[in-house]
Amino acid sequence: MYINRKADTELKKWREESNHKPLLIRGARQVGKTKTIREFGNSFESFVEINFEESPRLKSLFEEDLSPISICENLSAILKTSIIPGKTLLFFDEIQECPRAIASLRFFYEKMPKLHLVVAGSLLEFALQEMATFGVGRIRSMFMYPLSFSEFLAGAGEFQLLEIIKQSNPTKPINGVLHNRLIELVQKFICLGGMPEVAATYFETGDLYKCQQLLDDLIISIQADFAKYKKRAPVSRLIEVFQSVVSQAGQKFVYKKACIQANHKQIKEAIQLLINAGLVIPVTHSSANGIPLGAEANLQKQKMLLFDTGIFQRIMNLDLADFLLSKNFDAINKGNVSEQFAGLELIKVSSCYQTPYLYYWHRESRNSNAEVDYILPLSNKIVPVEVKSGTKGSMQSLFLFLEEKKLSQGIRISNENFSTYDSIEVYPLYAVENIGLK
Repeated sequence: MYINRKADTELKKWREESNHKPLLIRGARQVGKTKTIREFGNSFESFVEINFEESPRLKSLFEEDLSPISICENLSAILKTSIIPGKTLLFFDEIQECPRAIASLRFFYEKMPKLHLVVAGSLLEFALQEMATFGVGRIRSMFMYPLSFSEFLAGAGEFQLLEIIKQSNPTKPINGVLHNRLIELVQKFICLGGMPEVAATYFETGDLYKCQQLLDDLIISIQADFAKYKKRAPVSRLIEVFQSVVSQAGQKFVYKKACIQANHKQIKEAIQLLINAGLVIPVTHSSANGIPLGAEANLQKQKMLLFDTGIFQRIMNLDLADFLLSKNFDAINKGNVSEQFAGLELIKVSSCYQTPYLYYWHRESRNSNAEVDYILPLSNKIVPVEVKSGTKGSMQSLFLFLEEKKLSQGIRISNENFSTYDSIEVYPLYAVENIGLK
């Protein structure tokens, strides 16, 4: 089963450009990169896929001449398939296995701008870091993540609910019955997560035990991949730090808690590897006195998000069936998973052509400790966002931030329906995407 992705629309736009750059699809393993490109390939007269992991002999084509014309002629002869600019989609998969193929991308843009070339790979970020240059200005990067909630709803065939969410806002709440239905669906999505294979299995079978097994398989696969990082950090250290990201979720990441047998520098290197692999997303503290927020970022204060809530919940030992039968949301909010879900949704709705950054605000004081989960630059204004798992909870930190920064608007994300409280706009968990689209 193929679940339609927002990337599909971006790929179609890229195809129509007169001089399109080679497209580099970046993201963690198993988020749907290869399947999305193959689906896109169906719209071309021909589709040629080269997997450098499966066919290492083809790497020899890039050892000397990096001329795109020569490369395509040789590929056509070996594969007995024509590669025609404007009619063929050429796909290099697992390209990290052939650094010379990465180096050739810039020449495709210069010499064969009419050819549609897409590349992807696992742990691609590591290969890119080891190259002095891979064609700045001649290659376009597009970032992919696990399914967003709106993609999940579309995959479930809930198109009417999707449209209702889009048309709703804090002054135009959703019907109560539909609101309750959407809260159930978003809670289910948080538990299952957005890994395409898990979602597709749920849509096709409704078998929660099988979905749980798939999540376990993915966790094992992710940790098995750590062996590929061993030149940079020991596998045992990476596993320990990875587990610590989960156990420290929702709070400032404390390095000395992450790994007993490693120093601060070694743990920091391990965290950076996990970030480069797309498995961990940092949320950095900002004083938030102006835009850009990154100008006042403090890299010594960061929280860490795992890239998928389903995988996060399995590591936290949530049993999917128990939760979905009990419908008790408090049971799944381990590690402030609502806050994590909201952060991931904000990233997924941002531009897929830019590296996303998330920020939070925290004031440590003897008499007044305050924290705002996310700080967003919306319409050239700073907007604080607080996430609550239920329908209650004070907004003391939110009001304090607004007063201190002399701002007029804040946002609360919770299980409540759309509404407003004085200067606070309320968005339901299922409508986080509406915030990013403001």
